[in-house]
Amino acid sequence: MRLRREAPDPLYVQLKDTLAQDIHAGKYAAHQRLPSERELSDKYRVSRMTVRQALLDLAHDGVIYTRVGKGTFVADPKIDQPLRMVTGFTQDTRARGSKPSSRVLEARVIPATPEVAAALRLLPSAEVVLLSRVRFTDKIPLAIENAFLPLALVPNLLKHNFAVTSLYHVLQTEYGFTLHHAEQTIEAALATPREAELLKISPAAAVLRMQRLTVRRDGTPIEYVLSAYRGDRYKFRLHLPAPSGAF
Repeated sequence: MRLRREAPDPLYVQLKDTLAQDIHAGKYAAHQRLPSERELSDKYRVSRMTVRQALLDLAHDGVIYTRVGKGTFVADPKIDQPLRMVTGFTQDTRARGSKPSSRVLEARVIPATPEVAAALRLLPSAEVVLLSRVRFTDKIPLAIENAFLPLALVPNLLKHNFAVTSLYHVLQTEYGFTLHHAEQTIEAALATPREAELLKISPAAAVLRMQRLTVRRDGTPIEYVLSAYRGDRYKFRLHLPAPSGAF
């Protein structure tokens, strides 16, 4: 395929789009090595600088990755996570046909920080349960979740092994809580050194930082979560209906 030099899009953008289409169509499988810069330059009749810029953009988008001295490879496709209802990591992972697991980093009772107390509508320094976990899908670390829950509402919560047990399942079956809705924000950020280590990503790689406040049916906040999801593995999708009578 030849790139169109008369087209309004720069050649590197055309090449980037062409390679992305080939990857999405299955021409190159996950973790398969792409042709070298020289091979791509010869094939598409462009300079190696043009090829390099196209590959840099694809790497920035998480479509490919580079191994020093070995070449450029196709990355795993991003997880397309719809945001429609209150679900947990375990439920989402199983719904995709994958196996969830967790590594517990901390599970203890602590005094609430001002931020946590305000979110959960608690008195300053009220006790909360901190449950900090690395979340895995098919043994791949994808997220770090730090959940805070009012101790008064979930006594004895820490008797459970949350390396294998779903927190939402325990809240619903043992405590009888109906999770009514959640308020969630998402923003892009750079991983901290600790996050990069736990998620097995490059230092200062992109993460999606999230805050979620989950509320019971009676309006009581039950869980405040601060999470960091791998930016190279996730994209979140929303369905936005138009207002009645619009357009």
